[in-house]
Amino acid sequence: MKLYGSPLSPFARKVRIVLAEKKIECETEWVDVMAPDTPVIQRNPLGKVPALVLDDNTALYDSRVIVEFLDNVSPISRLIPDENRDRIAVRRWEALADGVVDAGILIRYESLRDGKEQSTAWVARQMGKLERGLAAMSGELGDKPWCHGHGYTLADIAMGCCLGWLDFRKPGGVEWRSKYPNLVKHFDKLMERASFQETAPR
Repeated sequence: MKLYGSPLSPFARKVRIVLAEKKIECETEWVDVMAPDTPVIQRNPLGKVPALVLDDNTALYDSRVIVEFLDNVSPISRLIPDENRDRIAVRRWEALADGVVDAGILIRYESLRDGKEQSTAWVARQMGKLERGLAAMSGELGDKPWCHGHGYTLADIAMGCCLGWLDFRKPGGVEWRSKYPNLVKHFDKLMERASFQETAPR
C-alpha cells in the first residue's frame, strides 16, 4: 500500500495514526496538492489528500473511507466498534471533528486571499461553525476519560487531529485552550501516545 498525503494535513494525520495504532506498514509519499502537476490527481480525481493506493492499484479516498478500510484489514487495536449504535456514535464524533477542521481550513484559505477580496461575513460564518463544533465536543466529552465508550477509538483520534491542527494553524485566532479545559486535558493525554507524537505537524 502507498499513502499520498501532506505532513501538515489533519486528515492525512488521522490515517497515519490509524496505521501506527494498527501496526500496518505503508509507504508514504508527501505531495503538494496545490502544484499543477501533483501526482495525487492521478489517484484522487478531487486532487485531495489523503489517498491510499492498495496493492491491486485501487485508490481509496477520503480519510473516513480509508480509516474504515484499515480498521478491517487488521484485528489489532479495533478503533471502530462493531455494534451499530456504538459505531455510529464514533463516526458521529469523527464527522464533528472533521467538520470543525473543514471550517478552519476555509477560514485559513480566506485569510490568504487579497485583503480586498476577503469576506468578513464568510469568515464569521465559518467561525460560528468552528466555535459551535468545539462547544459540542467539550459538552459531549464532559469529564469522561474517552470520547465514546470505555476505551480509545477513532473518535479520540479524530478529535486529537482536529485540536492539533487548530493549535498549529490557529484559524481566525481561535483560542480553544482557554475555553475548554476538558479538551485540553484530553488532548494532552492523547499526545502521550507515540502515534500522536510521531505525526505532530511541525
